[in-house]
This record gives sequence, structure tokens and C-alpha cells, in this order.
Amino acid sequence: MNNFSLNKGWLVLCYSLILGLCLCHSPSFAQNVPLSTTSKQQVTGTITDGTSPLTGVSISVKGQQNTVVSDFDGKFTIAVSSNDILIFTYMGFKTLAIPVAGRSTINIKMQEDATALQEVKINAGYYSVKESERTGSIAKITSKDIEKQPVTNVLATMQGRMAGVDITQDGGTPGGGFQIKIRGLNSLRENGNEPLYIIDGVPYSSESVGYSNITSGMPTPTSPLNSINPSDIESIEVLKDADATAIYGSRGANGVVLITTKKGQAGKTKTTVSASSGVGKVTKMLDLMDTQQYLEMRRQGFVNDGITTYPDSAYDINGTWDQNRYTDWQKELLGGTAVINNLQTSISGGSALTQYLLSGTYRTETTVLPGDFEYDKGAVHFSMNHFSEDKKFKLLFSSGYTVQDNLQAATDLTRTSRNLAPNAPALYDANGNLNFENGTFQNPLAALRGITTAKTNDGMANTVLTYQIIPNLELKANLGFTDLKNSEQRILPSTMYDPIYQLGSDNSLLYSNLTMRQSWIVEPQLRWTHNFETSKIDVLIGGTAQQQRSSRLYQLGIGFSSNSLIHDMASATTKYIFASDETIYKYQAFFGRINYNWNQKYILNLTGRRDGSSRFGPGKQFATFGAVGAAWLFSNENFLKDSPVLSFGKLRASYGSSGNDQIGDYQFLNTYASSGLNYQGMIGLEPTRLYNPDFSWETSRKFEAAIETGFLKDRIFFTAAWYRNKSSNQLVGIPLPGTTGFSAINANLDATVQNSGVEFTLRTVNFDSKGSKWSTNFNISVSRNKLISFPGLEGSTYSNRYVIGESTSIVKVYHYTGVNPQTGLYEVEDVNGDGIITSLGDKKTIADLTPKYFGGLQNQFQYKNWQLDFLFQFVKQQNYDYSPNVPGGSPINQYSDMVNAWQQWGDIKPFQMNTSGQNGDAVNAYYNYVDSDATIVDGSYIRLKNISLSYDLPLQILKGVNCKLSLQGQNVLTFTPYKGGDPEFKYTGYLQPLRVYTAGVQLTF
Repeated sequence: MNNFSLNKGWLVLCYSLILGLCLCHSPSFAQNVPLSTTSKQQVTGTITDGTSPLTGVSISVKGQQNTVVSDFDGKFTIAVSSNDILIFTYMGFKTLAIPVAGRSTINIKMQEDATALQEVKINAGYYSVKESERTGSIAKITSKDIEKQPVTNVLATMQGRMAGVDITQDGGTPGGGFQIKIRGLNSLRENGNEPLYIIDGVPYSSESVGYSNITSGMPTPTSPLNSINPSDIESIEVLKDADATAIYGSRGANGVVLITTKKGQAGKTKTTVSASSGVGKVTKMLDLMDTQQYLEMRRQGFVNDGITTYPDSAYDINGTWDQNRYTDWQKELLGGTAVINNLQTSISGGSALTQYLLSGTYRTETTVLPGDFEYDKGAVHFSMNHFSEDKKFKLLFSSGYTVQDNLQAATDLTRTSRNLAPNAPALYDANGNLNFENGTFQNPLAALRGITTAKTNDGMANTVLTYQIIPNLELKANLGFTDLKNSEQRILPSTMYDPIYQLGSDNSLLYSNLTMRQSWIVEPQLRWTHNFETSKIDVLIGGTAQQQRSSRLYQLGIGFSSNSLIHDMASATTKYIFASDETIYKYQAFFGRINYNWNQKYILNLTGRRDGSSRFGPGKQFATFGAVGAAWLFSNENFLKDSPVLSFGKLRASYGSSGNDQIGDYQFLNTYASSGLNYQGMIGLEPTRLYNPDFSWETSRKFEAAIETGFLKDRIFFTAAWYRNKSSNQLVGIPLPGTTGFSAINANLDATVQNSGVEFTLRTVNFDSKGSKWSTNFNISVSRNKLISFPGLEGSTYSNRYVIGESTSIVKVYHYTGVNPQTGLYEVEDVNGDGIITSLGDKKTIADLTPKYFGGLQNQFQYKNWQLDFLFQFVKQQNYDYSPNVPGGSPINQYSDMVNAWQQWGDIKPFQMNTSGQNGDAVNAYYNYVDSDATIVDGSYIRLKNISLSYDLPLQILKGVNCKLSLQGQNVLTFTPYKGGDPEFKYTGYLQPLRVYTAGVQLTF
């Protein structure tokens, strides 16, 4: 590990330098300080787009270093001579050149320019590039898209808006996470497919900080990405192909998500206050049986089993419970309304040399479950940019701190709401106490006395120092630091259970998790650019030194003298430690890029990175990755340059490799842990992992070819891309014989996973006239994931999971053949013909759960002060249908369609006979049915994912104050044949995503 002895003194030295620079260069916050004040007169004016003022427009004097920017009201003041020419430039608008001609007032109306979008700078991580000149595949959304969505997780803002980026929500519990796949699954390991997240140049770990025993109320542990505040984000770029990701080496195998936070703008101080309030409801309930349908199903079950006397425990049907009572338990337990409130304020401004931004956000969100559960989130963000007067030195500083406090139920009641008999007793008795109906009713509200708490404090700071040594030679240092602390508890008091059991606090349980993570990064860089007569070159070299330290403590406490002490682990009678460890991850690398552009027609981009990771053993710690990308701007050829139809055309292609070290720390070493067992007064150690010195990197090789075309001055812009990625040298657990004492050893498997597909995007400006505009954005991705090689698969334990030539997301199931009219039982195909249905011999039908295609359609309308934006998301896929855990006839509610169950010999019915559970053949047949392709159904959907309507309210009384009113909706409307709840959701036993509506107001002054 000596190769990774990184000196923290670098970090201390760099931050000391920052402090000194801040003291030496005290910022001036006067409005519009020009670089040159030798002019003879002052010219003032206002810049608009025809309806509203434009902030941040650059106004410069042609041929001089005299530049100012327009303020929040679109106003500017600049010192000029009477014969000067003013140049007005603004991203997305046509550049104007206006002679002063002795005037003292010049008011400007700028026009949008679709073609200018190709000049927009795209963040590619270590460098930025014009949209027209990029050779890699990069998708982007901006704050204009983000601010229209009432969401709290950064991944939610990207759903349906980016080709090749598949995002699904984990559930409707506040603070829950999302799953992201960028061009498919590359690794056979479930936890080896996360992309790299970079926030303002600082890597942000997406490794879960939760623990499954703690967060069992949610389908997946707590997502650390909730700490990223969407309202602080200026743009999100997703790097997808080898040309874009290879410069990140081993960290870019699964794509890179670049998050850029908002920065201040020069001008007078601007204050913005936004407030919104909304409600959330479950998107879809299941169509279940009512009381009479349910009781008839139960009676049939006993009749079919030959039981004439109902058992004492059959409270729903033997008369113990009211057989005329009906409760819609889904509505009762999940039909509540989540209340969402959000408040945000920001202050920004500065001079031409120094700009600043300070913002704060506070959000609260309740849940649809009964009870006082709430998710609170507060965040503060600060950024400052400073330039020296000669523009040679630049300092960029940004920081953020987020506090989350999440109090939720320890048990998700979704499955309970679907299982409960519709004639189950009331939740409360006549005295308002929880009703247990004399010990016959397991009251679901009692489970809500068990709670989970998650408190997360997350801070991040980033500083970028840039100095221009000589013209075209720039020295840069990127410094970053992150600090996360996550404390979780799952509290299960004895009061959760029926008092009839007389359980005391000595039966109470407390699970706790304390996770802390700190990381720092130092990246020196040197960039040289040079313009030749007909070409230009851009060279970048740099290095990375990074370290992450993580510690965790997972504990279980049993038995307390009083439930009032249950929050204190030290008060537990018995304590168990699941895990107590500290790990250090060290990473270092050298990277480079050479970009050559000849005559604005032919572009060659070479990137490479030499990576070193402490997660591998001696001799395996370092690897080299690289890529080559090329582009031909054929629209700049002489025969097309003045085409009235084709305004832009580019062919691009890339090939390269990247790696993957997402395997956790110390996986190649012999490791030991405390056994927790006392032997002769000593606690012994037990081996937990075997040494494997050959453990090495996964490798992904990526190829892409694409065409980008713009027509009619880019009012129609179309992109088509084809890609093929192959990931080999897979890091998996290879099974071992039980005699070794270990079930598996971590090693590289000579298996290869391939992801291929096509992506299409279309952007059109359908209408653009005075004060009115209508534009459309469409994207669709068609992808295929398959295992193309796996030596020795048939003889391995993976033979029941994978098939050569099929997706790695397949499931092997029985083939369902229907209900036998004679026996009334579900039947599946006996594939091997041995007369016995077995998993090994008959599960041969393959169901692929990978989406066949997905995408989104977005429309944006603007009419004077009104703006309407809506996004339709669509997915073509298969999904598991909802299935109760017992067959029809058991004391579990079922789909209302199951009234059509088989009843007598010869019936042709879609569902088998009901059983009380005493018919073993019927029970076995049911579980074979659940494990067959009958329960894998069409889960495709088209969803009105987001809608936003806003109005800029003219406030003539309050001069200088802008007011915007908005209405927003998320998960508004879904069209789907799927009956099992929300078709996007993969976890049928948990709370599904919510439909959310919010109303808000924004004041700017």
C-alpha cells in the first residue's frame, strides 16, 4: 500500500494559499465596474428579449478590453467614445454590433438564435467544449428544466429527459432513492454499476450509507444523493461514451454524472425568495375483492378442501368478525395526503471582477401513512468567483452543507393494506384506543409504533485556482473535500404487539447504524492552447490524488428496563455488533488530453489515464485506459457552407476503454473479524475473506458512431447514435467447495457482458414569433444487454441465473400452460418430461426484464408572460405482477378478478380452485404459478411525468420587483395495461411513487 501514501499536507497548503489570496484580493461589489474608464461619455440602456429584461448580457467595446454585464433589470452603464461600436452577446441569442454614434441611451431587443445553441459550452469534466465541436456523447439538462419539477432527489430531475439514461424511483417514502443505468448494466455485480458523480469537480460517493436491517421500511437503503439540493444546480451533464468518460479512467466505466452548482452574476445585488406548498397521493390502488366476494372465496376454499367446520382461528368467516363490515384498507392505510412545503432564498451579485451567491433551502415532507412521520431537509450553498484585474488569476470557490432528518415508520404497510380481510375490525375501539379485538386482530397501526430515524449531515467544499503563466498556458489546481455523517436507528418497542401477549420492555429492540465518510482530492492541471493559421490545438495534462476514509458501526440492542430508554444503546440488556470497521480507499492517477481542430472541419480528440487503486493487490494496482474520438463537421465544407436547408452537420465516432474498481476495500486480502464468542475468557477471531493476489480491474471497451444534423438554422435538430460496449474480466464471487470454509472467493471471471443500442434525439422550434414560442424535445433509446461469453457456465452455480446470448437481467421461470379443467389446478410445463416439476429441470423459460426502449417527449410553450412545460415519459418493458404470498381461499385479500376461480370439474377458468391452505397440491400449484411466466406481464406505460405552468405577474406598483406564480405536477397521469400498481415501481410490497401537485410563488428584487 506504500504506493498510495498521499500527503495531506498538500491539501492544507492549498487551502492556506486560498485564504491568503482571499485576504490579498478583497472583492469589490460595485455594479458594472469596467476594465477601462478612459472613455469620454457614459452610455446607459436596457436589454430585453421583447417581453422581459435579460440579466447577464455581456456588453463590450469592439477592439477594447472594456466589458460590463447587464444587471437584474437588464440595465447597463458603460464608458465609451462617440465613435465606438458596442457588441452585445448572450448565450442562445444573436450577437449584435451597435454603433454608439454619439448617443447616451441605447435600448436593445435581442432575438433568440437556435443556431447559437451549437456555441454553448458543454461541461466535459476536466475541460469544456463547444456543443458543435464535441467528439463524445454528452447529454445535458439545465436549471430551467430542474426548477420546474417538485422533487428532492437530483436523479428525479433527469427522468425521461436524456437518451440512454434509464432512471427508476425506489418508492414513495420521503427521502427514498432512485436507480440509474447509463447505457445498461456492465457488471455482473449488482453494486458494480453505479456511475461516477462529480459535483463542481469533486467526486461524490454514491455508496449506500444505510443498512438493510435499519431501513426495512424502504426497498433500498438510504440514498446519499438526497444530500444534493436540486434547487442549487445550474446544469447536469451525463458523459456516456469512451471519448467522454475515458479521461476519468476506472471511475468512468458506468458513465459520469457532472453536476454544476449555481454561481453569482455581476450586477447589483439580487434577492430571490421562493415558496411552494403541495400535496402527494398514491398514484394507483389495486382492484381488490369487497367483503362478499372475499367471504365467498373463503367459503369455496374450505369446501374444496373438504372442511365443513370453520376453525377457531378463521375469525373472518366463523362469525367472530362482522361479516357485513367493509373497509377499503388501501384507502385507510395508504390513502392519506402527504404535505410538502419548500422555502428557498438566495442573494447574488458582484462586480466584473468578483461575483457571489448565497442560498438557503428548507423542505418538509410528510407521508401518506397514518401518523406523524416527516422528512425535513435544510441546505445552504455559497459560491464566489474572483478575477484579478489583469485576468491572469482566477479563484472559484463553492461549498454546500445539507442536514436531513427523516422520521418514518419502521414497517411499510403497503402489503398489509392489500392483504387484510375487508371485514377486519375497526382500528380503534370505543375509547379511542388501538383495537386488537380481544386478541383476534393484529392491528396494523400498532406496527407504526416502530419507527426509523435517519439523520444525515453532509458538507462539501471545492476550490479551483487558475493562473495564466503566459498567453495560452494555464496552470490550474482543483481541491475538494467532503464530509458525511449518517446516524440511523430502527426502534421496535414491545408496545407494537397485542397487549394480550404481555410483552414488556425487555422484548424491545433497537438497531443502530453510524456511518462516517470523509474524502479529499487534489488535482493539479496544466493546459496549453495554440491557434495556427488554419487549425488549433488544446493540450491538457494533470494528476489526481484522492483519499476516502469510511467508518461504520452497526449494532443491535435487546431488552430495556423501560421503553423510554429505548433510544439509548447503552441501556440495552444485550448488545450485538454486526459490523465495526474503518476502511481507507486511496486513488491516484495521471491523465491527459490532446484535441486538434483543423479548419473547423476535422477534430481529433485523444484522452488517456493511468490509474492506481488501493483496492487491488501488489502488481495489480495500476492500469491504463484511453480513448480516441473524431468528428467531421461536414456542414462547414464549401459545398454545404451556404446551404439554405442544412445549417449544421457532424459525423463523430469514438473508441476506448475504461475500468471499474467498485468492489469495496480490502477484497483481495485475508481478513478477520471478531467472532463475538467468548472462549476461556477471550474473544476470538474468525476469517472472513480469502487472499487473492490476482484480483484485478474490470475493463469496459466502448465504441460509438453518431450523426448530428441541424436544418433551417437549427430549428430542427436531429441526432442518431449507435453504441456497443463490452465489459470483461468480471469481478465476481467464484463459488468454493464447503470444505474450504468459504462459500466463494472474489476473483476475475473471464466473462463478457455486452450493451448495444441506438439513441435518437429530436429538437424542434415549431413556432417563434413576437412574444410566442413553441419548442419540442424528443428522445428514445433502444438497448440490448446480453452475456456473450462465460466459460464453464453450465457447470457453475451461475447456470440457473445466466444464459449465453441473453440479458444479465433475465429470470428463469416455469412456462405456464393454464388451469387444468379436471383438477382445477394451475399447471406448468414439464420440460424434461420426467413427470416431476422441479426448478432445476423445468425452469427453462426466459423472461427479460430489461426495458426494450424508453424515452420522453417534452413540449415548451411561451406566450407573453405565460409558460407551459410538460413531459411525457414512456417505457416498453415487462414487470412482475402483484402476487399475494398465499393462494386464493387463504385469509388474504385477492384481485377482484379472482371471483372467476375454478369451482367444478370441466370449468374453463383463468384461476385455479380456492383452498384454505390444507390442499397441498393446490398450494404447490400456486407457488409454481407464481414462479412462472404467468406473473410476468406487460409493464409498459406512458406517463405525464411533469407539468409546469407559470405566469410572470407584472407588479407596476412595486418597481424593481418581479413576481412569478407557478403550478407544478409530478407523476400526474399514467396510461398502462399494468394492474399491479405503479408500472415504474419494481418492489410490489413497498409504497409506490406518489402523484405530487404544488403551487408556488417567486419574488425577485
